[in-house]
Amino acid sequence: MTATALPEHPLRTERLTLRPAVRGDAELTWRYRRLDDVGTWLTRHHADLAAHRAHMEEPANLALTLVAQLGHEPDGPVIGDLMLRRVDAWGQAEVADRAAGTEVELGWVLDPAHRGLGYGTEAVRELLRYCFTELGVRRAVANCFLANEPSWRLMERVGMRREAHAVRDSLHRSGEWLDSLVYAVLAEEWEAATR
Repeated sequence: MTATALPEHPLRTERLTLRPAVRGDAELTWRYRRLDDVGTWLTRHHADLAAHRAHMEEPANLALTLVAQLGHEPDGPVIGDLMLRRVDAWGQAEVADRAAGTEVELGWVLDPAHRGLGYGTEAVRELLRYCFTELGVRRAVANCFLANEPSWRLMERVGMRREAHAVRDSLHRSGEWLDSLVYAVLAEEWEAATR
């Protein structure tokens, strides 16, 4: 099972609003997604706005995407986007139904102009809060290339633990085989850390 898990209402932090993406957000996210230092880490780096728009506006992709806006006004600047995918955890055949929809996979992209100010950490913390308290999942997972240090450092700041370091398992568009990392946090770990 892969299902949309986006909130029906915007999520608000002290400085940000996280809301489900809409068709018009392609231009706003293209501003930073087109940059080479951002695109190098993305699963898909589009050549132009038309390709980015076509991909982002596919209903299946919109159903997984939140945009992060500065402030709480509807026209606040978009400074990043996040992916939230609800998935089934693995379970043996006799109990697989109890594993359905119990896990989420997270991803994020932040405009480099807004890095180093804590916005990414703030956004991911709020997304974890939503996943554990409103969706009721038991586990959240994220992954990245080992060389993408800002991403895995963010995972550590929000309380995720490194669970796997795979050696040269991922083929990068540069032609190099790169190491990848998997991080995760359980609901009870998150709850203990936020008390």
